[in-house]
Amino acid sequence: MAASRNHPAAPAPARRKSPAAPASPWAALPERQRQREAKRNAVLTTAAQLFNERGFHATSLDDIAAQLHVSKPTLYYYVKNKDEILLACVKKGLHMTLDGIEASRAAGGNAVDQLRACMQVYADIVMQPFGMCLIRVGDEEVPEPARSELRRMKSEIDLAFRRLVAQGVEEGSLNPCDPKMTAFVIAGALSWIGRWYQPEGRYGPEEVAQQCIETLLGGVLRRPPPARRPKKAA
Repeated sequence: MAASRNHPAAPAPARRKSPAAPASPWAALPERQRQREAKRNAVLTTAAQLFNERGFHATSLDDIAAQLHVSKPTLYYYVKNKDEILLACVKKGLHMTLDGIEASRAAGGNAVDQLRACMQVYADIVMQPFGMCLIRVGDEEVPEPARSELRRMKSEIDLAFRRLVAQGVEEGSLNPCDPKMTAFVIAGALSWIGRWYQPEGRYGPEEVAQQCIETLLGGVLRRPPPARRPKKAA
Protein backbone atom coordinates (compact mmCIF):
# COMPACT_ATOMS: atom_id res chain seq x y z
CA MET A 1 0.00 0.00 0.00
CA ALA A 2 1.33 3.45 -0.88
CA ALA A 3 2.15 5.73 2.04
CA SER A 4 -0.29 8.61 2.68
CA ARG A 5 0.63 12.21 3.47
CA ASN A 6 -0.08 11.64 7.16
CA HIS A 7 1.78 8.34 7.24
CA PRO A 8 5.15 8.72 5.48
CA ALA A 9 7.11 5.66 4.42
CA ALA A 10 9.42 4.11 7.00
CA PRO A 11 13.13 5.06 6.59
CA ALA A 12 15.38 2.52 4.84
CA PRO A 13 17.53 0.48 7.18
CA ALA A 14 21.05 1.92 7.67
CA ARG A 15 23.84 0.22 5.76
CA ARG A 16 26.28 -1.71 7.83
CA LYS A 17 29.85 -0.49 7.57
CA SER A 18 32.28 -2.99 6.11
CA PRO A 19 34.90 -4.04 8.62
CA ALA A 20 38.25 -2.25 8.13
CA ALA A 21 40.74 -4.24 6.09
CA PRO A 22 43.68 -5.49 8.14
CA ALA A 23 46.91 -3.55 7.72
CA SER A 24 49.19 -5.14 5.14
CA PRO A 25 52.33 -6.66 6.65
CA TRP A 26 54.17 -5.82 3.39
CA ALA A 27 55.64 -2.36 2.98
CA ALA A 28 54.63 -0.19 0.05
CA LEU A 29 56.62 -0.70 -3.13
CA PRO A 30 58.89 2.37 -2.78
CA GLU A 31 59.69 1.39 0.80
CA ARG A 32 60.43 -2.23 -0.22
CA GLN A 33 62.75 -0.99 -2.95
CA ARG A 34 64.51 1.30 -0.50
CA GLN A 35 64.98 -1.54 1.98
CA ARG A 36 66.26 -3.89 -0.71
CA GLU A 37 68.76 -1.30 -1.95
CA ALA A 38 69.96 -0.64 1.60
CA LYS A 39 70.50 -4.36 2.20
CA ARG A 40 72.26 -4.79 -1.14
CA ASN A 41 74.59 -1.91 -0.26
CA ALA A 42 75.31 -3.62 3.06
CA VAL A 43 76.28 -6.78 1.16
CA LEU A 44 78.58 -4.83 -1.18
CA THR A 45 80.21 -2.81 1.62
CA THR A 46 80.88 -5.92 3.68
CA ALA A 47 82.24 -7.75 0.64
CA ALA A 48 84.54 -4.84 -0.25
CA GLN A 49 85.96 -4.80 3.29
CA LEU A 50 86.61 -8.55 3.20
CA PHE A 51 88.14 -8.38 -0.28
CA ASN A 52 90.47 -5.65 0.99
CA GLU A 53 91.48 -7.63 4.07
CA ARG A 54 91.72 -11.17 2.67
CA GLY A 55 91.82 -10.81 -1.11
CA PHE A 56 89.15 -11.68 -3.65
CA HIS A 57 89.93 -15.37 -4.05
CA ALA A 58 90.32 -15.96 -0.31
CA THR A 59 86.87 -14.53 0.41
CA SER A 60 83.81 -16.75 -0.09
CA LEU A 61 80.10 -16.01 -0.14
CA ASP A 62 79.92 -17.95 3.13
CA ASP A 63 82.36 -15.44 4.66
CA ILE A 64 80.23 -12.51 3.50
CA ALA A 65 77.03 -14.11 4.78
CA ALA A 66 78.62 -14.89 8.15
CA GLN A 67 79.80 -11.31 8.53
CA LEU A 68 76.24 -10.08 7.87
CA HIS A 69 74.69 -12.77 10.14
CA VAL A 70 72.50 -14.11 7.34
CA SER A 71 72.36 -17.39 5.46
CA LYS A 72 74.17 -17.85 2.17
CA PRO A 73 70.90 -18.32 0.21
CA THR A 74 69.79 -14.89 1.48
CA LEU A 75 72.65 -13.29 -0.47
CA TYR A 76 71.26 -14.60 -3.75
CA TYR A 77 68.26 -12.33 -3.35
CA TYR A 78 70.60 -9.35 -3.74
CA VAL A 79 73.46 -10.64 -5.93
CA LYS A 80 73.99 -13.44 -8.42
CA ASN A 81 77.53 -14.50 -7.55
CA LYS A 82 80.89 -13.31 -6.26
CA ASP A 83 81.95 -11.94 -9.66
CA GLU A 84 78.90 -9.67 -9.71
CA ILE A 85 79.75 -8.45 -6.22
CA LEU A 86 83.29 -7.56 -7.24
CA LEU A 87 82.12 -5.80 -10.38
CA ALA A 88 79.61 -3.74 -8.39
CA CYS A 89 82.24 -2.82 -5.77
CA VAL A 90 84.81 -1.70 -8.33
CA LYS A 91 82.17 0.22 -10.29
CA LYS A 92 81.10 2.04 -7.14
CA GLY A 93 84.69 3.07 -6.48
CA LEU A 94 85.09 4.34 -10.04
CA HIS A 95 81.80 6.22 -10.09
CA MET A 96 82.60 7.87 -6.75
CA THR A 97 85.95 9.01 -8.15
CA LEU A 98 84.61 10.29 -11.46
CA ASP A 99 81.70 12.10 -9.80
CA GLY A 100 84.05 13.69 -7.26
CA ILE A 101 86.52 14.82 -9.94
CA GLU A 102 83.73 16.30 -12.04
CA ALA A 103 82.35 18.19 -9.03
CA SER A 104 85.83 19.50 -8.19
CA ARG A 105 86.36 20.79 -11.71
CA ALA A 106 82.89 22.32 -11.85
CA ALA A 107 83.67 24.31 -8.68
CA GLY A 108 86.03 26.42 -10.78
CA GLY A 109 89.34 28.04 -9.95
CA ASN A 110 92.63 27.93 -11.80
CA ALA A 111 94.26 24.71 -12.95
CA VAL A 112 96.24 24.22 -9.72
CA ASP A 113 93.14 24.75 -7.56
CA GLN A 114 91.23 22.17 -9.59
CA LEU A 115 94.17 19.76 -9.64
CA ARG A 116 94.54 19.97 -5.87
CA ALA A 117 90.78 19.41 -5.41
CA CYS A 118 90.82 16.38 -7.72
CA MET A 119 93.83 14.94 -5.90
CA GLN A 120 91.99 15.42 -2.60
CA VAL A 121 88.95 13.56 -3.93
CA TYR A 122 91.07 10.71 -5.27
CA ALA A 123 93.06 10.36 -2.05
CA ASP A 124 89.91 10.39 0.08
CA ILE A 125 88.18 7.70 -1.98
CA VAL A 126 91.07 5.22 -2.09
CA MET A 127 90.94 5.15 1.73
CA GLN A 128 87.26 4.11 1.68
CA PRO A 129 86.09 0.48 1.21
CA PHE A 130 84.98 0.75 -2.44
CA GLY A 131 87.92 2.89 -3.53
CA MET A 132 90.34 0.64 -1.67
CA CYS A 133 88.76 -2.38 -3.36
CA LEU A 134 89.32 -0.70 -6.72
CA ILE A 135 93.03 -0.39 -5.93
CA ARG A 136 93.72 -3.60 -3.97
CA VAL A 137 91.72 -6.02 -6.11
CA GLY A 138 91.74 -4.24 -9.44
CA ASP A 139 89.98 -5.07 -12.68
CA GLU A 140 92.14 -8.09 -13.53
CA GLU A 141 89.72 -10.30 -11.62
CA VAL A 142 86.67 -8.97 -13.49
CA PRO A 143 85.58 -10.99 -16.55
CA GLU A 144 84.99 -9.45 -19.96
CA PRO A 145 83.20 -7.40 -21.20
CA ALA A 146 83.01 -5.66 -17.82
CA ARG A 147 86.82 -5.47 -17.62
CA SER A 148 87.00 -3.31 -20.75
CA GLU A 149 84.28 -1.02 -19.40
CA LEU A 150 86.14 -0.54 -16.12
CA ARG A 151 89.40 0.21 -17.92
CA ARG A 152 87.60 2.79 -20.05
CA MET A 153 86.33 4.48 -16.88
CA LYS A 154 89.84 4.43 -15.41
CA SER A 155 91.15 6.14 -18.53
CA GLU A 156 88.68 8.98 -17.88
CA ILE A 157 90.35 9.60 -14.52
CA ASP A 158 93.77 9.63 -16.19
CA LEU A 159 92.59 12.05 -18.88
CA ALA A 160 91.14 14.40 -16.27
CA PHE A 161 94.54 14.63 -14.54
CA ARG A 162 96.34 15.07 -17.86
CA ARG A 163 94.10 17.94 -18.91
CA LEU A 164 94.59 19.76 -15.62
CA VAL A 165 98.37 19.32 -15.72
CA ALA A 166 98.51 20.56 -19.32
CA GLN A 167 96.33 23.53 -18.38
CA GLY A 168 98.57 24.34 -15.41
CA VAL A 169 101.67 24.30 -17.62
CA GLU A 170 99.95 26.57 -20.11
CA GLU A 171 98.93 28.98 -17.34
CA GLY A 172 102.48 29.00 -15.98
CA SER A 173 101.40 27.71 -12.54
CA LEU A 174 103.13 24.32 -13.08
CA ASN A 175 106.66 23.62 -14.22
CA PRO A 176 106.98 22.52 -17.86
CA CYS A 177 106.49 18.75 -17.97
CA ASP A 178 105.01 15.87 -19.94
CA PRO A 179 101.32 15.87 -18.86
CA LYS A 180 100.97 12.15 -19.54
CA MET A 181 103.92 11.13 -17.37
CA THR A 182 103.02 13.62 -14.65
CA ALA A 183 99.42 12.35 -14.53
CA PHE A 184 100.75 8.78 -14.23
CA VAL A 185 102.97 9.79 -11.30
CA ILE A 186 100.16 11.64 -9.50
CA ALA A 187 97.54 8.90 -9.93
CA GLY A 188 100.06 6.16 -9.18
CA ALA A 189 101.24 7.77 -5.96
CA LEU A 190 97.73 8.49 -4.73
CA SER A 191 96.49 5.02 -5.73
CA TRP A 192 99.20 3.42 -3.63
CA ILE A 193 97.65 4.97 -0.53
CA GLY A 194 94.84 2.45 -0.97
CA ARG A 195 97.36 -0.39 -0.53
CA TRP A 196 99.27 0.76 2.53
CA TYR A 197 96.70 2.83 4.42
CA GLN A 198 95.41 1.26 7.64
CA PRO A 199 92.38 2.90 9.35
CA GLU A 200 93.78 2.03 12.79
CA GLY A 201 97.21 3.49 11.95
CA ARG A 202 98.92 6.59 13.30
CA TYR A 203 97.64 8.99 10.64
CA GLY A 204 94.01 9.78 9.92
CA PRO A 205 92.70 10.01 6.36
CA GLU A 206 92.78 13.83 6.27
CA GLU A 207 96.42 13.98 7.35
CA VAL A 208 97.42 11.23 4.92
CA ALA A 209 95.76 13.00 2.00
CA GLN A 210 97.21 16.40 2.93
CA GLN A 211 100.80 15.18 3.35
CA CYS A 212 100.76 13.15 0.13
CA ILE A 213 99.29 16.01 -1.91
CA GLU A 214 101.77 18.55 -0.52
CA THR A 215 104.67 16.22 -1.29
CA LEU A 216 103.49 15.66 -4.86
CA LEU A 217 102.86 19.35 -5.54
CA GLY A 218 105.86 20.72 -3.67
CA GLY A 219 108.44 18.00 -4.21
CA VAL A 220 111.05 16.83 -1.72
CA LEU A 221 114.12 18.84 -2.75
CA ARG A 222 114.93 21.79 -0.54
CA ARG A 223 115.15 24.88 -2.65
CA PRO A 224 117.64 27.57 -1.68
CA PRO A 225 116.16 30.97 -0.92
CA PRO A 226 116.41 33.46 -3.77
CA ALA A 227 119.68 35.37 -3.80
CA ARG A 228 119.47 38.92 -2.57
CA ARG A 229 120.32 41.54 -5.09
CA PRO A 230 123.01 43.95 -3.99
CA LYS A 231 121.79 47.39 -3.17
CA LYS A 232 122.71 50.05 -5.67
CA ALA A 233 125.06 52.71 -4.43
CA ALA A 234 123.42 56.01 -3.80
